[in-house]
Amino acid sequence: MIKKIKHLIEAIFVYMFFGIAKCIGLKLSRKLFSFIFKVIGPVIRPNRMAFKNMEIFSKNISIFKKKEIINNMWSNYGMTFVEYVFLKRFRNRNSHIEILGIDILKDIKKENKPVVFVSGHFANFELMSMELTKKNVKLATIYRPLNNSFLNPFMEYLRKKYICKNQIKKGINGVKKTIEHIKSGHSIALMIDQRVSEGEKIKFFNSQALTTTLPAQLILKYDLKVVPIFIQRNKSKKFLMEIFKPIDFSKNKDKFFITNELNKVLENMIIKNPNQWIWTHNRWK
Repeated sequence: MIKKIKHLIEAIFVYMFFGIAKCIGLKLSRKLFSFIFKVIGPVIRPNRMAFKNMEIFSKNISIFKKKEIINNMWSNYGMTFVEYVFLKRFRNRNSHIEILGIDILKDIKKENKPVVFVSGHFANFELMSMELTKKNVKLATIYRPLNNSFLNPFMEYLRKKYICKNQIKKGINGVKKTIEHIKSGHSIALMIDQRVSEGEKIKFFNSQALTTTLPAQLILKYDLKVVPIFIQRNKSKKFLMEIFKPIDFSKNKDKFFITNELNKVLENMIIKNPNQWIWTHNRWK
């Protein structure tokens, strides 16, 4: 009961903030919530997790640099938060983003064979699936529902309406739906940077971390190629999305090898822009 009350209060504040953002517009709300998150972030518990993760990431980073990276993370977090109420705008326009690797998407559509798109929680990570569907890629996206039952229905509505209509809830039933979508010709998009209790311990930045092997299992079972995607927010608050060349693992039939290689792909993305990765996940529990 206490948790329900806590979630209700949390939802009321979130909806209130969304209403404020809608009233003042995208530009001002980004500035406002970037500031709010930078003020609140350092005094809440997840901030300690971010510092703990930074220590695993690299022991050679100064405390000043760590604070700078985490401060930038909270700023991006705040902007991403308010951008949910502007998803319709992003859906209907293209001026907010530059995409590298369009020819790769064209080849994927031409081959007419599903692939597995992988990425992590960078910048506004929701935009990656949105842009793929805008380019007419047949896609289904695996997502993790919010713990807050007062917020989750609204977030699911936004994702289905503006990001990708084929949303697959993480879990056993989700795996079945994923297979159904692959068999019907849909590519699959998923994040590979969160800890999963049912995962395997795979090296990630020189420390063992529970990692999902689902991509590797799908790759092996259905002979799929992997297409990494990376997105970052630039200084003008616009986005740069990079679609990398497909990786063919057909000669490597070991799920642990494939998962380890995907972790290396993710590591390179984080190194490229550590300021916009969500460091608050309990990745190395």
